[in-house]
Amino acid sequence: MPHTDFGLDELVGYRPDLPAPEDFDAFWRRTLAEARSHGGVVKADRVTARYGLRTVEVDDVRFPGWNGEPVAAWLLRPRGAVDPLPVVVSYIGYSGGRGLPTEHLFWSAAGYAQLVVDSRGQGHDTPDTGAGDGTQWVGGFMTRGIDSPENHYYRRLMTDCVRAVDAVAELSGLDTDRIVLAGGSQGGGLALAVAGLAGLAGDRVAAVMPDVPFLCHYREAAQIALDGPYQELVSYLRWHSRHRVQPAFDTLDYFDGIHFARRATAPALFSVGLMDQVCPPRTVYAAFNRYAGEDRTMTVWPFADHGGGYASNPPAQLDWLRERGLGPVPSGAGA
Repeated sequence: MPHTDFGLDELVGYRPDLPAPEDFDAFWRRTLAEARSHGGVVKADRVTARYGLRTVEVDDVRFPGWNGEPVAAWLLRPRGAVDPLPVVVSYIGYSGGRGLPTEHLFWSAAGYAQLVVDSRGQGHDTPDTGAGDGTQWVGGFMTRGIDSPENHYYRRLMTDCVRAVDAVAELSGLDTDRIVLAGGSQGGGLALAVAGLAGLAGDRVAAVMPDVPFLCHYREAAQIALDGPYQELVSYLRWHSRHRVQPAFDTLDYFDGIHFARRATAPALFSVGLMDQVCPPRTVYAAFNRYAGEDRTMTVWPFADHGGGYASNPPAQLDWLRERGLGPVPSGAGA
C-alpha cells in the first residue's frame, strides 16, 4: 500500500484555517446542560463470575446519557485493588459496541480501571432512539440527522461520551483526578471531542490518547479518504450535491475534531498511520497541530494503515502515562 497523502514534513506543518461556528461553544454548553438536567442514577452490577475471570473484576454499568437515556458500559479493574485507581475511559471504533469484557483486558492487567463505553445504535446494548427523527441518511451514522446540528447522530453520541466521564465520580474505587480518555478511529475522535468539551467546561481530564482519530477535518476527508465511513458522506452528497453540500458541512462543523482540539488542554498522545486510507494523515495532523495543550505528542507509524501501531501501541501508551505520573500506585506502596 503506497503513501497516498502529504509527506511527513508537510504534515507536520499542516494547519488549515477552519473557523468554528460562531455559536459552537454555546451549542455545546446548552447540549450538555440539557443532558445533565435529566439526572439519573449510575448503576453497576458485578458480573465477574459470568465470564470466568480470576484476576479481574467486571461490573455491568448503566449511566444516563443523551436525554437521560441509559448507556451501557463495562467497568473492569484488577481484583483486590485497594487504592483509588486511575481510570481509562475507552470509546469504540465505528460500527462497534462495547462487546464482551474479555475483549478489554489490557488496562486492568496493567493495574488500571477501565470504563468501556458502548456506542448508541452501533453496539447491541444502547439503542439510538433519535434515529426515528424522520431525517434521511445514507447507510451507517455519518449522515444520520445531517439536516441540522440539533438532529445529528454525533450530538447524541458525543453527549453520551461526556456523561461517561461524569459517571466516573459515582463509581466506587476510581480516582477522578486521574481520568484518561482513549480510543482508536471513531473512538479516538470521541476521546478528542470529550477532551475539548472538558476544556470548554473547565472539567478535569488528566490525559487523552486519540489513536488514528476519525471525525476530523470532514471537508478534506470527504475528498481524499479512499475507504471507510467518510464514503458515506460522498454517497450522500453525490445524490444531494445540488442543494445540500454546504448545509451538510455546516452541520458537521459542530462535530469536527479540529474545533475540539482547539479547546482541549490535557496532555495528549496522538497516533497516525502514514498509509491510512480511512483517516488520511492530514486529517489527523489538522487536529493535532491545532491542539491547545502544550504537552502533545504524535506517535508516527510510517508503514501503518488504519490499524496504526496495532499491538505495539498500548505499551507505548503505558510508558507515556507513567512518565506523567498517571500510572497505578504499585501494590503495597503507601504514604
